[in-house]
Amino acid sequence: MTTHPRPTTTLTADDARRIVLRAQGLLGAPDRRAGVRGVLRRLGAVQLDTISVLARSHELVPYARLGAVGRRAVEGAYWSDTHAFEYWSHAACILPVEEWPHFAFRRRAYRGRPHWNHDLPAGVYDQVVAQLRAEGPLTATELGGAKRTSEWWDWSGTKVAVERALMYGEVVCVERRGWKRVYDLAERAIPQKLLHDDLDDAACLRRLVRLAGESLGVGTRADIADYHRLKGEQVDAVIADSGLVPVEVEGWGRPAWADPAALAAPPRGRHRTTLLSPFDSLVWERARTERIFGFSHRLEAYVPRPKRVHGYFAMPVLAGGRLVGRVDPAREGGTLVARQVTLDGPKAVPAVAQALVEAATWVNCTDVRVERVDAAELREPLTRELSVLLGQG
Repeated sequence: MTTHPRPTTTLTADDARRIVLRAQGLLGAPDRRAGVRGVLRRLGAVQLDTISVLARSHELVPYARLGAVGRRAVEGAYWSDTHAFEYWSHAACILPVEEWPHFAFRRRAYRGRPHWNHDLPAGVYDQVVAQLRAEGPLTATELGGAKRTSEWWDWSGTKVAVERALMYGEVVCVERRGWKRVYDLAERAIPQKLLHDDLDDAACLRRLVRLAGESLGVGTRADIADYHRLKGEQVDAVIADSGLVPVEVEGWGRPAWADPAALAAPPRGRHRTTLLSPFDSLVWERARTERIFGFSHRLEAYVPRPKRVHGYFAMPVLAGGRLVGRVDPAREGGTLVARQVTLDGPKAVPAVAQALVEAATWVNCTDVRVERVDAAELREPLTRELSVLLGQG
């Protein structure tokens, strides 16, 4: 069993919560000069997902921290001038390009993987790489077709090959076009000084553990492992040399580690009031979200409709450093529709109304309509608050 130094610092649960919020860019003045690229560097990973309600998740993440940043500006910040690459981290994520060398351990693991879900037809891999070399950047469709049938899982040989090349690190996704990956050779897309697998696994893991600790502010072993989907034993092997320090957090009941810089400066500043993507790194790990915020969060998009409790794409509402409710949104023309709203009591009404109006403005909606409020007695106060904020009251 791995032994680590005993913690010399004890944090209250509120201390830890504020450290987490600041580390995630949701407490204190936003760094607007650094913009979306600054958010990406701070978080270390921004998750991608196919679902688009108000916007796609990778757009919602910088919006939650910076406010009404232009959606085209978000895409440009990620993809232009090779500032980022897409790879498997917490899930499919946009990652700062300077972290390319630190995923060498995962690329090596994929290259040595003995079994795959899709068979790779002979010769197709080399054919795809040759075509990208001659014609790239290209989508899977442009390479010859992404699917054999209409079933989402029934990939063509071309799609299998190019996705395998992406995992190996020979190919990268250089942008999303209509949500399709656009592939090119890594040698063209990754800056030459970064294009190597020179770091051994331990060096890669130390860096990713340190990055996870900095992005989380403070976290347990499981929290840190989950951030980039590492194994617990991988974390154990390097955490003592990662630069993170052991701490005790009241009420957590398990060992924790913190970014020393986060401990050195007390977290202060203004709290963001905002809707959060269910794929936001503040809330993407359910056990951690419950531990820190006392908030049970579950994405129900893939749950059968009759079994949903809070809605298809219920977005947590952050206000005053707390998670104070949920909104399941939709859009109908110029109206943002709150199909279902859950409020943590009457005090949450002004914050939820503010978050709804700001989100509506961001996506060019001029009105907000509330369909259902779980606590029926709060429906009228919420609609009244919305009317005031929209200038209708």
